[in-house]
Amino acid sequence: MSPVHSAPTDGRAGARSRELFAAAQRTIPGGVNSPVRAYKSVGGDPPFVRRANGPYVWTEDDAQLIDYVGTWGPAILGHAHPEVVEAVARAARDGLSFGAPTRGEVEIAERICEMVPSMRGGMVRLCNSGTEATMSALRVARGFTGREKIVKTDGAYHGHADMLLVAAGSGAATLGIPGSAGVPKNVVVDTLLVPWNDIDAMAELIARQGHEIAAVIIEPVVGNMGCVPPRPGYLERLRELTAAAGIVLVFDEVMTGFRLSRGGAQERYGVTPDMTTLGKIVGGGMPVGAYGGRRDIMQCVAPLGPVYQAGTLSGNPVAVAAGLTTLALLDRDPPYAELERRTAKLCDGLGALAARHGLPWSGTRVGSMLTGFFQTGEVWNYDDAKRSDTAMFGAYFREMLARGVYLAPSQFEAGFLSIAHDDEVIEQTLAAADGAMAAVAAAR
Repeated sequence: MSPVHSAPTDGRAGARSRELFAAAQRTIPGGVNSPVRAYKSVGGDPPFVRRANGPYVWTEDDAQLIDYVGTWGPAILGHAHPEVVEAVARAARDGLSFGAPTRGEVEIAERICEMVPSMRGGMVRLCNSGTEATMSALRVARGFTGREKIVKTDGAYHGHADMLLVAAGSGAATLGIPGSAGVPKNVVVDTLLVPWNDIDAMAELIARQGHEIAAVIIEPVVGNMGCVPPRPGYLERLRELTAAAGIVLVFDEVMTGFRLSRGGAQERYGVTPDMTTLGKIVGGGMPVGAYGGRRDIMQCVAPLGPVYQAGTLSGNPVAVAAGLTTLALLDRDPPYAELERRTAKLCDGLGALAARHGLPWSGTRVGSMLTGFFQTGEVWNYDDAKRSDTAMFGAYFREMLARGVYLAPSQFEAGFLSIAHDDEVIEQTLAAADGAMAAVAAAR
């Protein structure tokens, strides 16, 4: 049973959060260390979070909120799971980092290679973030193939490496930034774009330039334009096209890895890429990334091969302890069927409420990821997502925050459930959404 609310639930920035935000803006660009946190697309000032536990966060103004951000994906066990916290504390007591090999690195590498289909019989390298993982994987793909071009899909976000900040989703979509200042033109000239879910466009591009393409990188379920699943057959055909052209297929499973199933989206859909990038859940809430795949490809990585990648804090024992414990807990008591049921209950409930209040709504979900788009059409790509009424989403977001529900502050982000989001929490969320949608409808 979830804890009873014992604190105020209005999550809008109170006096303490506003004071901290004002101070932050004097020393941090925009007052935040990641752009979407600034609430530019939803209005108002961001509440500052003091602590989190289970499905809840508490703000500096003492509001207790139901959290569907989940640290943007890692918190599949809920916040501050006691076994993860204890593992981190135990590791920290022995030293925060060594810059030397440790037993934990071997154990987590073995577990990842056993869990992720594309790494079974292959290899994995730990790093510090999803951005590092995708940047490194593409460097390896270029080194392995001897080709220079890569393909990404419109609206997908694969981290903030220069070559990937082209038509990016996530914060770039939220802020309406099509690329980024400071990225030289010659860095992105070899990054090719196709629409997500358009297999004909991908086939045409590969037919025309496949001999120049080192890698195709995709999110197998997109999470950075909102949750947008692949069309039936899309991943299977993409696997065929890339294999025939000798192109390295990279699944960016930073968001979906260990969340959509034990082996991620590739296990859920039965499509095995050549390489996979991981983050978020693999670190159990600590900053960890990983990339890996086929042994012949990964043997290109230094010190075995000529592709260089390094990191002082890569595989540090505290982060590894958090990730290893999280993966062990997911194996010990697999949550996926129950998460699917709860997410369906929430998504279906939100759709019914939107219909009751006469609001445009298109709900998408895969596993424990979901998004409610404020539009009536189906969402299969970035152009579809951009047709959403972002002003209406902003109003809904503010109304939900006032009623104690903490959503991602952007129409173009996925929401996440954890095993701590039980039926009582979902009912509380739907009650808040009923009031929020009524207020939005009344203001139209």
